[in-house]
Amino acid sequence: MKLSFTLLSLFLILNTPFTASANDKDLLKTAKALFGIIPAKQERPDKITAEQTELGRKLFFDYRLSKDGSTACVRCHQPQFYSTDRLSQSTGFNNNKGARNAQSILNLKYQTIVHWRNDRINIEEQALRAFTTPLSLGNSSTEEALKRLDLAGYSPLFAKAFPKTEKPLTLENAATALATYQRSLTTRAPFDKYLEGDIKAISAQAQKGLKEFVTVGCSSCHNGPAVGGRMMQKFGVFHDYWGITKVANPDKGRQDVTKKDEDLYIFKVPSLRNITETAPYFHDASAKDLDTAIRWMGKLQLNKDLSNEQVSLIKAFLESLKGELPKNFREAPTLSSEPYAGPNI
Repeated sequence: MKLSFTLLSLFLILNTPFTASANDKDLLKTAKALFGIIPAKQERPDKITAEQTELGRKLFFDYRLSKDGSTACVRCHQPQFYSTDRLSQSTGFNNNKGARNAQSILNLKYQTIVHWRNDRINIEEQALRAFTTPLSLGNSSTEEALKRLDLAGYSPLFAKAFPKTEKPLTLENAATALATYQRSLTTRAPFDKYLEGDIKAISAQAQKGLKEFVTVGCSSCHNGPAVGGRMMQKFGVFHDYWGITKVANPDKGRQDVTKKDEDLYIFKVPSLRNITETAPYFHDASAKDLDTAIRWMGKLQLNKDLSNEQVSLIKAFLESLKGELPKNFREAPTLSSEPYAGPNI
């Protein structure tokens, strides 16, 4: 969904403080300009897209596709934890630990940045690389990954999902299917009903929290339908982040990818959808609870010591961003009964 505001209008909104006389309609108008609605009814997919989505769903949940049978996409993105794993460092093949906290994949459809360091062009590239990276499925080669797909009985499903291709069973097509599935995973929340004009869809506290969220400056980075996920930002604009988070080895962020000085400590601004369900927080999982994360963000990014009341109000707003999990995510698919082939295939 495209937002209707221009950069100029966004600038004016963010730099025009609310007054005590601002009423419900003023707040709603501002929120509509800053954010975007996840609609109640998603566009009905055509037959091929539906086949690709279901194929991607099966791939997402299938542990047999990893080198040792221990890992699948769902291992790091578990439904019961709103597509996270609640670990400081996610674990892949052979229990190899990743460097950062796994982000939720819910509502990626409304985000333009996939990874903490923006080192993936899109969801397709992330899915493609997952098949052979030792931090994910761990296959030694493309050929090995394809062999696992074939042994698991996927060839007919690829033929249905990619009927116009000469060779349907490819990792590129697998990545397309996984990306199509992930883009289908959206979580509509009470905040969306509010944006549609139902003032009572969120509590009075949440509305006060929304006002605080905008007034304090949080929405300068956390905006759009996903309430984030659209830009990169330095973590620690006003202070060294490790001075507050107390992490022993500060992550250099995007600089490790680009080798540019200006990218030091630059990370993705994460989506705040379902944020109440996805602790711990930040790339290094240093904030164990939401109150701490809110307070630290105020200090690090805005140079503001938020009061207990401000933290409580902002948290009330963030609670209104929790949506219902889509059925095709909370329920695992039925997979074929083909056994795991083992590491030496």
